[in-house]
Amino acid sequence: MKYSFFIITGLAFIISACQSTRQTASSNVNKKALALPAFNKEGHRGIRGLMPENTIASMYKAIDYDVNTVEVDVVISKDKKVVISHDIYFHSDFSLTPQGNPLTSKEAQTHLLYNMNYDSIRKYDVGLKPHKDFPQQQKIAAYKPLLSELVDSTDAYMAKLGKQVMYNIEIKSNEKYDGIKQPAIEETVELIMKVMEEKNMVGRAYLQSFDFRPLQIIHKKYPHYTTAVLIGGGEKRSLDEQLKVLGYVPEMYSPSYTLVTKELVDACHAKGMKIIPWTVNSMEDMQRMKALGVDGIITDYANYFSEL
Repeated sequence: MKYSFFIITGLAFIISACQSTRQTASSNVNKKALALPAFNKEGHRGIRGLMPENTIASMYKAIDYDVNTVEVDVVISKDKKVVISHDIYFHSDFSLTPQGNPLTSKEAQTHLLYNMNYDSIRKYDVGLKPHKDFPQQQKIAAYKPLLSELVDSTDAYMAKLGKQVMYNIEIKSNEKYDGIKQPAIEETVELIMKVMEEKNMVGRAYLQSFDFRPLQIIHKKYPHYTTAVLIGGGEKRSLDEQLKVLGYVPEMYSPSYTLVTKELVDACHAKGMKIIPWTVNSMEDMQRMKALGVDGIITDYANYFSEL
């Protein structure tokens, strides 16, 4: 009986160890499941240079130009829906009220999405008003879709064309806005990740933010998702200082293209990070970035990729 006890205990330990190993291996496989191409051609807000930003039509057009990745931004509505929007309010540059009226800059900022239920948000148009900064944009009636709807529609479009395109989901959050213009950051992340999980986004999407907090939460609670840290053009901290504050080394580093040097590219690669700068909108800058050895480019003009 004594020997049987030790044999059974030993077998249990071995089985447990094997299960743990399999779980760890599975976690590692998931973590590495997002396989970026050698050079990631990424459409910013779809293809903002040619179509209204962050709309389903903009995703379709970016895919028509053979991007590898479509980038979108997400915020949270009053009724806790994950809405595709770069701004936390209706921007005066391209928004019209349900009555078809334009908004002044001051009026626009009172139309805070976190104070509106999604059924109200959907009634506003974000595609018909000519955008002063993007004169080539096609004007079409459009609304701010939910993340879930955008993924479903874009997936269906990809399937129709026989293409596979990844998603880059940018979390628009700011510590100053917690509980006022957005939910607490923990709730924001959970609402977004619920959609990510429901839509089986592991291995076909990554998440990015200028706000380190959601990245830290995702890294800890959802380590099977790939993350990217966004860095603004006015950043004064060194790469090492940024990563020290972040608390881990993400798979991707996305700085303003104005910060990119050969030294920065080499430093990122030495740490095992891919470097994908934003927002590169001229052929000259695209060629310069590529010559420096970046791993991809985020641009409003995905149509330029065919010439790169």
